[in-house]
Parts: sequence; structure tokens; C-alpha cells
Amino acid sequence: MQIVFMNRLSRMSGVDQEVFAQLWIGEEEGLWRLGWRDFSGEQEMGDSLWYEGGSWSEMLCVYRHELAMKMGDGYRPLIDGVFHEDEHLSSRGQEQLKLQYYSEQHGNETVYEELCSWRRGKASSERKAPYILASNRLLRMISAFLPHTAEELLQIPGVGEGKASQYGADWLSITSGVQREHQYPLGWVSDSIDEESFVSWLYKQKELKYKKQLERLRLRRVLLQGIEGGQGMEQLKGLSGVSRREVLEAVEELEKDGYSVEKLIALELSEVTSQELNNIWTAYELIGDTFLKPVLYKAYGEDFSPAEGLDMYYERLRLIRIRFRREQPAALGLATNL
Repeated sequence: MQIVFMNRLSRMSGVDQEVFAQLWIGEEEGLWRLGWRDFSGEQEMGDSLWYEGGSWSEMLCVYRHELAMKMGDGYRPLIDGVFHEDEHLSSRGQEQLKLQYYSEQHGNETVYEELCSWRRGKASSERKAPYILASNRLLRMISAFLPHTAEELLQIPGVGEGKASQYGADWLSITSGVQREHQYPLGWVSDSIDEESFVSWLYKQKELKYKKQLERLRLRRVLLQGIEGGQGMEQLKGLSGVSRREVLEAVEELEKDGYSVEKLIALELSEVTSQELNNIWTAYELIGDTFLKPVLYKAYGEDFSPAEGLDMYYERLRLIRIRFRREQPAALGLATNL
């Protein structure tokens, strides 16, 4: 096996003891291996094999995820740039991350739960997904920094003029009466946190990010193999361990990235009548494919309310939408040439 990359890392263990490790990537006849080697003094303690396979992309995802875990535990590399991506943060980006870090350590749980309760009620009344109104991260920061005025609220990352005008009054009604010990502006935050703890937290965020990337990559591989093998949505759900909705979202991504998912679409729509297919297609032509609800009622009627629920029909609409979108570039190109 040929070693194509190696880096040395170290961390402090105990009061004054430094421990070392090596991270390596090897290749042999198209097979990639990725491993970690611990040292005790000058003595090798053996390798941990993190990855062995033929996919460079998957190996790189495993590399980043496992390395982020090690760096979150305090290891630091001899050679920088170990994630093989742009890791530069602007001073503003660094400041915002420190505010997020502080909020996770010092959030007011009572206020946070009250903000979450507000979000659930508002999402229900406005018929929106809760995350569209406000992310958990934003609610955490509001609960930690407890703004008392609109001007203070606008100093929190993620709160722009639009959000403030829509929901600022609601948030301030929860936070303005809560006693706080800090002041605005929030420039004091940077000096109040431990830098090494903050850096370790940053690597934990990378760990979560790379874990999601790795899960997404592996899901795509399972789905592509399943679709090629003639599996339907329910079988793909079982193979992947995710919900039908998540399977369908991943299938839509595969189509966007140029992979063929027609075999799955044909299988799932095999028992749908030609009249129903035509009605849905016509609805897309008349209304567009951005929103599914108006297409549903255009295709099936305004009073459509099947006893089995609408999930199956929305799934059907999304599968047909993949076909519809696939044909649009060709149709636009033809119109341009004419």
C-alpha cells in the first residue's frame, strides 16, 4: 500500500503530558484506506482503520467526520488545512459563532421553552414549518441575550429588519421583562469565553456537519443501488432506514444531480390511470410546479378529501413533478431555437 497523505497530531493529556497520533491515507489498486495511529512516547499503539473502499468521496467524508471528532477532543495538527476545504472565517463570522457558542452555554431554558412554545403556535396559525419562523439557534441566542428593545434585538445574528417587523414584538413580549446581568452591545462576549473551549466547540460543529454529509452520501448510494435493482418506495425506506418523505427528497436530489430515477417513478406510478396522470400534468402546465397544494386541487377537485389521507397523493405529485421538470429544459430549448 502506498501512503499518499499523512499528518501528525498532538494534544495535552493531564497536566503536562503531550500525546501524539498520526492520520494517514493509503491507496492500493484503487482501494482507499484511511486510518489513525496512536503513539505512547516513541512506541506505536496500533492502527484504527476508519475506512476501506473504492470511493474517494465517501473516504473524504469519513476523513472529515472522524478528524473533526478527534479535534473536538483536543487534538491539533502539525500541518494546517487538514479538512481540505476553505476554513477561513471572516472576523464577523467568528464573532457570530462566538455569540452562538455563548448562547449554548448560557441560555435561559425557561425563556427558550417559552419561545419554542410561541413558535409552535405561530407555525400552526400561519401554516408554516416552524424552522421558517425561527431556527433553534436563533431562539437560543434570543434566550441567552434577552433583548429588551427592538434596537437590541437587531444586534442578534439572524434577526434582520424583516424578522424583527414580523415577530419582534412577540419575542420582546417574552424577553423584555426578564432580568439580565449583561449589557448591549455584545462586544464583551468575545472576551468572556475560553478560546480553547470555543475552538473545540467549532470542531464539534464540523463533526455534526460532516456526519450529515456522510449520511447523505451513504443514503444516495443505497437508493441508487435499490432503484437499479427495481425496488419501490417502501423497499427503499426499509433499506435506508429513513422515512418515505426523506427517501423522496433524496430521490429528487438525485434527479437534479443527473442520476436516472425513472425506473422508480415508473414502478410507483404503474397503477395510476392515464386520466389521472394527464390531469396532474395539465395542472402543472397551467399552475406551475412551485407549490403542490394548488396542483392537487386542480387535478382532483377542490373538495378532494380521501379517507386514506393526502400523503399518497402528494407523493404521487412529486414523482410526476420530477418528470415534468425533466422535460422543461428541452421544451424551453426548442422554443428558443424556433
